[in-house]
Amino acid sequence: MRWFFRLLLIAGGLAGVLAVAYAAGVRQGLLTLLGIGFGAVLQGARFGFTTGWRDFIERRDPQGLWAQMLLMVLAAAVSLPLIAGSGGELVGAVAPLTISLVLGAFLFGAAMQLADGCGSGTLYKAGAGAPLSFAVLPTFALGSFVGASHQPGWIALGGLPAVDLLAWGWPTALALTVAGCGLVAWLAGRAQSQSAASQPMASQTSTPQDAAQQVMRAGTASFVPAAADAPRGRSRWARRWWLGALLLAALYGLHLIVAGQPWGIVYGIGVWGAKIASALGWSPVGDPFWGVEPHATRLAGPLLADITSVTNLGLLYGALAASRWNGPADFRLPSNRRLIAACVAGLVMGYSSRMAFGCNVGAYLGGIASASLHGWVWFALAFAGSIIGVRIRRRIGS
Repeated sequence: MRWFFRLLLIAGGLAGVLAVAYAAGVRQGLLTLLGIGFGAVLQGARFGFTTGWRDFIERRDPQGLWAQMLLMVLAAAVSLPLIAGSGGELVGAVAPLTISLVLGAFLFGAAMQLADGCGSGTLYKAGAGAPLSFAVLPTFALGSFVGASHQPGWIALGGLPAVDLLAWGWPTALALTVAGCGLVAWLAGRAQSQSAASQPMASQTSTPQDAAQQVMRAGTASFVPAAADAPRGRSRWARRWWLGALLLAALYGLHLIVAGQPWGIVYGIGVWGAKIASALGWSPVGDPFWGVEPHATRLAGPLLADITSVTNLGLLYGALAASRWNGPADFRLPSNRRLIAACVAGLVMGYSSRMAFGCNVGAYLGGIASASLHGWVWFALAFAGSIIGVRIRRRIGS
């Protein structure tokens, strides 16, 4: 009967795509289909931005970072020529280098480790039925809704204007992006090698309390030392990472062509929060974000007309289908302490993502793939925040 259940999953996805296309147009239907692809790849390959960073921080396993850098290069290679040659029909994710970006990215990086997922991670794990992410999603929506209302005030604190490397031409912008990704990948690999070389001595002399004292000679900051031996079964796990990066890059390029803008997560979740608030009596009139265009029109219009919302809905279903493809998924309930911490982290994550112009998808992937300097600033600050988040997560436990 497994084949019949799989057929039902496929039929359900196609029915959803056709329903959205009928109600909101062919483009929205295609975006729903792409969202299903995003969710299926993220869940099927277990491609987690949060997990990849945590693997490196705790165990010096660079595979997640390597795969993310590959994704950035491939997405940029597809996006930059398209954006440059579109005559303005396609736009990139470009944002200024504000104080809010610095603060928001750091807070987001810490919170996503406690929530066990970034924007895309929360969505695909919630779609797959993970209890923790399912509980985090409503607080993420509330935080994103409120954070959007406060975003103009945060931006008013000032900063530097946006730096768009595409102004130098897409070949130069792509070369700089490849160089930056290559440097990160090299530093991660060097840190792994040095950690492996020093591990015998460290295992005899270090304790968990010495975590902040180990400094990588690769030129990066202090990290929590390796908590376990280097992962075994590396080749099989690596194939998942690389396959995930390749498929996500392809879907990213298709999304850019269909939507006219990069793949995003946070805006749609914020729209959900704003619509719920409106249903409860809140009015967007006078709100510095939701009360002005184009946000007011999107809030007043049907949910299926919003680009990010339909992609997110498709992502939820794609993750559900991938998680159930081989039968029922097995999840354990987190402790009450872990659940409360994650829900609070979801609130912080949603709010800070608006301060920082997006999450790991909209700001990190979208920014770097669009050759916007703010994507690299977001990455650096969010990674630093993740180091703190991993330490707090250890104290809270599972």
